Amino acid sequence: MYNFFAILKNGKRVYLIRKTKLRKFLGPVVRQFSFAECNQAANGIVFIQMTKRLSIKFLYMIRPLLISSLLITLLIECNPERVRYTNELKQEMADSKIKRITNADLVETVDDLGGKVIAVVEKELTTQLQKTTDPAERAKICQLNNLPRTKAIAERYALDIRLLGEADIQNKTLNAKEREILDAYLYSVKQKQSPISNIQKITDTTYVYNKPVALSSPICDVCFGKQETPFAVWHLGFNKREVVRRMSASIKKKSS
Repeated sequence: MYNFFAILKNGKRVYLIRKTKLRKFLGPVVRQFSFAECNQAANGIVFIQMTKRLSIKFLYMIRPLLISSLLITLLIECNPERVRYTNELKQEMADSKIKRITNADLVETVDDLGGKVIAVVEKELTTQLQKTTDPAERAKICQLNNLPRTKAIAERYALDIRLLGEADIQNKTLNAKEREILDAYLYSVKQKQSPISNIQKITDTTYVYNKPVALSSPICDVCFGKQETPFAVWHLGFNKREVVRRMSASIKKKSS
């Protein structure tokens, strides 16, 4: 048996149909061609003029292809913002390939990064406070306003950087765990102890790094001097995904 084709001419368009579909398409007409004739006709190709009746049958036969093309066209037209490999999508794909990281790994990274960030931010805050004696200006600085380096660090690492005091123990916007830590810090300061940094997993996607400011620092006196106990605590809110990205980048850098 020969695998012959039929070329259906419809105006300027030419359609090519395999033998398997030719019999279904043409019905009895296909029996007009013997295998010998097909073998002699342009290497097994039979030319058939497209009539109106055959055009209807042909359109019906390729209807799945037409419907698929129509749906794709509609989806593209209805969604002008087509799916593209943006930097965010690439990063999402990269995150999904990162190997499993334990909670201990995350805590270690937060602890290391938190200590470095606070050293830089605290230095900038202290420097700016020493440049002015205006109470209004100092109040703005204590709110971490007009600190360009601190702002840049917060944006770069997706950090929530705040300076907390005794009043924040009653701050309901803070997580209950963190308020308990603040209360424990206050007790330690009153007992003349030197509290250390603390890391808490607040939610599945958030870690908070707290570290008290040394009582000898002008930050405690200038920013919280009116409190019964002038102590200050740094709050760094870390996004888990951002921490994982930093860890992944560090691993790739070491391996290269």
